Amino acid sequence: MIPLPEPVRLRAVDLAVVGLDGLRGRRMRAVLSALGIAIGVAAMVGLVGISTVSKAGLMAEIEQLGTNLLTVSPGTSLTGQKSTLPNTAEGMVARIPGVTGVSATGTVPGATVRRTDKIDSATTNGIAVQASRTNLLEALGGTMKSGTFLNAATGQYPAVVLGSVAARRLGIDKAGGHVYIAGRYFMVIGILDSLRLATEIDRSALIGWSYAARLGFDGHATTLYERSTDETVNSVRAVLAATVNPAHPEEVQLSRPSDVLTAQAAANRAFNALFFGLGAVALLAGGVGIANIMVIAVLERRQEIGLRRSLGATRGQIRAQFLTESVTLSALGGGAGVLAGLIVCIGYASFKGWPLALPVEAIVGGAGAAIAIGAIAGVYPARRAARLTPTEALATV
Repeated sequence: MIPLPEPVRLRAVDLAVVGLDGLRGRRMRAVLSALGIAIGVAAMVGLVGISTVSKAGLMAEIEQLGTNLLTVSPGTSLTGQKSTLPNTAEGMVARIPGVTGVSATGTVPGATVRRTDKIDSATTNGIAVQASRTNLLEALGGTMKSGTFLNAATGQYPAVVLGSVAARRLGIDKAGGHVYIAGRYFMVIGILDSLRLATEIDRSALIGWSYAARLGFDGHATTLYERSTDETVNSVRAVLAATVNPAHPEEVQLSRPSDVLTAQAAANRAFNALFFGLGAVALLAGGVGIANIMVIAVLERRQEIGLRRSLGATRGQIRAQFLTESVTLSALGGGAGVLAGLIVCIGYASFKGWPLALPVEAIVGGAGAAIAIGAIAGVYPARRAARLTPTEALATV
């Protein structure tokens, strides 16, 4: 008996060439199938990338603003009544070791801010009138968008500094105009930039502490802003309530504004799971599309399969050929998706002016998932093609 020749082994390069030839013959169909994978990976990388960049920008902002600002406000008594901060609170807090600055604001009851006296007094736009110490801007680390802040001279006259939101709601974009507060006109001497650590100031109109007494202000601070060194912030916080109100420290509320920003960064991580889920759904749809095109390819290329089998190709080589096509198709789609997602991340970071933080886990996971889905989607069509005998395949010629 004449021995059968050993089957020719296909090298990896030859296998890749054969797989790519199959895709080049049906370019539009291949592009549309790879598009599903590309959309899934792009969604995963892009959405997670935006979240990662936002988190990096937020953490950079927290580092710049500092985590050593504490705020003090009155709580409620045991009977449920609103408490007040003692007039000695500022001076007592300033004596705590490690404290570098203390300032305060106080709400002026019943005062409203309007553009003119022709506007209904009920139209307040949520703008509060607050008495302010002259060192408030320094304590908060804020900056002026326009004009100057209150000082010892302007604080004794009808002068006002508007928060960023308050100025926008009043339609004022620069210092120099007038607004109507508590039955009299105040000159706008300054507009603040947004204060991330004191958003309540953004929606306020700040007037001098001494002049506020003419509008019914009782002199009690409603919020204290305290700065300390980074090393002593926790020790200061431990004694702050008792220092502010020694008789009733339980009636004092403390907070660290940077904790809110840190919580926002933590919330971004919770959305990552949702973004991964959205990308996974798109990847699954892309995988189904690839499986569909590979099954159709097997049906359309029965003659090719039969001819190759009759020329000596083994079942394993046929199986490897179609599996290579499927993996290559999904890998190309995955690569395009990663590239599109990275472009979105870079563009978003540049637009916001934030540091570029690439989502490595999303990039690796997206590319790996694309290849894995391509391999899984190609298993059935590859096995189906390999099971065809030369006679069965060539019977359709």
